[in-house]
Amino acid sequence: MLSRTAASLYWLGRYVERAEFTAQLVEATLRLDQLAARPAGSDAWTSALAVAGSAAGFAATGQPIEPAAVAHHLLLSTTNPGSIRACVDAARHNARAVRTALSREAWISINRAWIDVREHRSLDDSQAILALVEDVKSDARAFEGALNRMLQNEARALIALGTAVERANGTARLLDVKYHLLLPEGEPVGGVVDRDQWTGILRTVSAVTAYRWLYRDGLKPWLVAEFLILRDELPRSLMNSVERIVTLLNRIGQRTGRQGEADRLARRCRQEMRGTSSEALFQGGLHEYLGRFIADIGALDRAISQQFRFT
Repeated sequence: MLSRTAASLYWLGRYVERAEFTAQLVEATLRLDQLAARPAGSDAWTSALAVAGSAAGFAATGQPIEPAAVAHHLLLSTTNPGSIRACVDAARHNARAVRTALSREAWISINRAWIDVREHRSLDDSQAILALVEDVKSDARAFEGALNRMLQNEARALIALGTAVERANGTARLLDVKYHLLLPEGEPVGGVVDRDQWTGILRTVSAVTAYRWLYRDGLKPWLVAEFLILRDELPRSLMNSVERIVTLLNRIGQRTGRQGEADRLARRCRQEMRGTSSEALFQGGLHEYLGRFIADIGALDRAISQQFRFT
């Protein structure tokens, strides 16, 4: 497989996952702002920008932090490289480059997402925002379903690898922003606002029901952190993502003969996580732990690029 083909497949997986994650982030933020016991106000939207890595870009627009403006920046902006529109554009560009490696259904789902995003021209109210979010989520899941019916070859594994890397980074950033930035000054830990925000985090990763199945003690921040970091039953947990990365790198290496630094870094990350307890997460500082994890995922992404000669 040519290096540019491998790169397009890997980034196709990353961009589709990023688009879906951003859609769920906007939906959870909107619902937190509207339905929480106490309105979250601009704090919720500020945190959404931070999670998406779009705070600086939005600040440069000079617009006030309000739902419609932030939602447009995260969903439809043509100047924000992390917006859903930009991600879907990039996903379609990469899919076109590897059209012969994709099934007809996979290509149709990407093309449909590209068309659907362009049909939404304004986000004047919450219903318009939610309509776009639902289209993006539906298209992303159609793509995932199409991939599950493709041959389980190296092309499929490279897309899944990109998805797993992006998922690990997104979940870690989501947790880090909540723990370090999100709780408003003067609000008690464990209070109404705190509980609403942790519920919003679970909603962002589609894990509200799963959390209730596994934990009978109600919503507790330290249990949510344990759930999203160490429990491999959850598809969007850090542990599950790292396990997937190790497995996929091994599968690709067996098929292509390319193994190296990326495999070593992924196995080391998995070993460290397996040796971490929920108590240790907080004793050593959750923000510090997540910062190291995000740095490790960045190093792993660079190692993958070098190992498969993306650059």
